[in-house]
Amino acid sequence: MGDSCRDIYHYGKCKRINPEAPVPILDEQYYEVKSGMSSNVYANLKNLGMSVTHLKNKEKIEKHRLIDLTYRQQLIRYDVGEDNISPLDITNLPTKCDIVVISDYNKGFITSSVAKNICNLYKNIPIFVDTKKKDLSCFSNCFIKINNIEHERLDYISPSCELIVTHGGKGAIYKDQIYKTKQVEVYDVCGAGDVFLAALVYSYSKYKSIRTAIHTANKFASHSVTKLGSYVLTKKDIKILEQ
Repeated sequence: MGDSCRDIYHYGKCKRINPEAPVPILDEQYYEVKSGMSSNVYANLKNLGMSVTHLKNKEKIEKHRLIDLTYRQQLIRYDVGEDNISPLDITNLPTKCDIVVISDYNKGFITSSVAKNICNLYKNIPIFVDTKKKDLSCFSNCFIKINNIEHERLDYISPSCELIVTHGGKGAIYKDQIYKTKQVEVYDVCGAGDVFLAALVYSYSKYKSIRTAIHTANKFASHSVTKLGSYVLTKKDIKILEQ
């Protein structure tokens, strides 16, 4: 469950400066559209072999990224359609499932009230959360994954939740233990958190060990940042990474 968008990448080359302002002009050569936010989590879970019901916003959100191919550098991003997102209708939630995954980009689909109701309804099964909220009092009895910047901004988290904090190339911290990750050449961190969340859920469902799941999530997320743009793990990736 969570906010969903379309990630649109405009690729081109900057050969001159705009005479109207001191900014580069991107001569677009092609563009690529990918599924972003919770849709990226969904796509990764599907490729990991899981059967998934995806609940997302009906309103269209787009994130446009302008990328210079010469230096593989993102010049600017502009977003469209994030206002007035309708909250998830909790009256139509599935009654039977093994794991609940909440990918909350805090755009309005998963409100605090909705989050509380989800946690109450599914209190007897594992709930995994990735959220941009600062006040996490609306979540209970969950595994919550946030990055180190979000952790620094955190106002409150329920003591009933277990926190996993990712630190990019340094790995992740869970219960004061550092889980190191492989050092790789980073091309793009976009969507790495989505891959981490999907791999975390996949591994936990398979081995029932959160510590094993963190190791797996680190490995899969490290692979994703070596690719340009939001990345969806392929069957080949998964086969190699699981060896």
